[in-house]
Amino acid sequence: MRTGFAPSRSVAQELVERGLVRINGRRSKKSEIVGAEDRVEVAATNRRAVIEPNADLPLEVIHEDAAVIVVNKPGGMPCHPLHADERDTVMNAVVARFPDIATVGEKPLEGGLVHRLDNGTSGALLIARNRGTFEKLRDAIRAGRIARRYEALVAGALDGKIQVDGKIQVDGKIQIDSPIAHHLKNARKMVIGDPSSANPKRAGRAASTLAEPLRRVGDFTLLSVAPKTGSRHQIRVHLASIGHPIVGDTLYGGPESEALAHGRFWLHLCDVAFDSPAVGHLKVTAPLPGDLKKLID
Repeated sequence: MRTGFAPSRSVAQELVERGLVRINGRRSKKSEIVGAEDRVEVAATNRRAVIEPNADLPLEVIHEDAAVIVVNKPGGMPCHPLHADERDTVMNAVVARFPDIATVGEKPLEGGLVHRLDNGTSGALLIARNRGTFEKLRDAIRAGRIARRYEALVAGALDGKIQVDGKIQVDGKIQIDSPIAHHLKNARKMVIGDPSSANPKRAGRAASTLAEPLRRVGDFTLLSVAPKTGSRHQIRVHLASIGHPIVGDTLYGGPESEALAHGRFWLHLCDVAFDSPAVGHLKVTAPLPGDLKKLID
């Protein structure tokens, strides 16, 4: 039961992140366990963190209607700020042009952001313009009713003939159905889970990815990738698990590329298909950015 200062989990997390919660006189940490004898204090405040508009950042809007916008996120740029004073994210640029989006979602620093992309990933980012649309699209993405197609450049030759546990060949495509879990020692990483484990943290969450080879690019392979679920780092972990990590994704064993900026890897969300409450069903395509295009040309 939730009572008192935090009517929701997101509000409670915000209070902790802003340093407004103290345990026995010291600033609390995220996920800190509180004992029965501990003294918890919450600073009295009505101010919530907000997304600061930043009109100086570039913003490529590839679709706009009365209910939703889709922007082409640059690689290397975070989707949203983690702190109220952060100003160099996609959502800072969005609220500078669409101010009402700042108050649409459940979390003040995410606004109407329907889904996220890793910092190193580029491509189509779906953003709701009102609360009703936000709730409908969030439900749709959880239920798998929003189709997303990525392209990824991976190490090695992949021809659709791999067939081992968790990686099934389907008409020349590779279907990867391995669960994904959090790395127990490295908070930045995810790993393939162990479905036989009784520990939910080790077992992980069910995840499914379909990869189709498009063409060889020297010693690499360009893939079309369709995630059927939405686990954190899903595509990156699944492709690395079959021995074909993404170019530039050194966190998961991918080869370095001097042509890509630090933290950038060759993964782009090309197409997103969904139902907009304003215009009905549509498919939006995000053009491939220059840094990725140069590597395959």
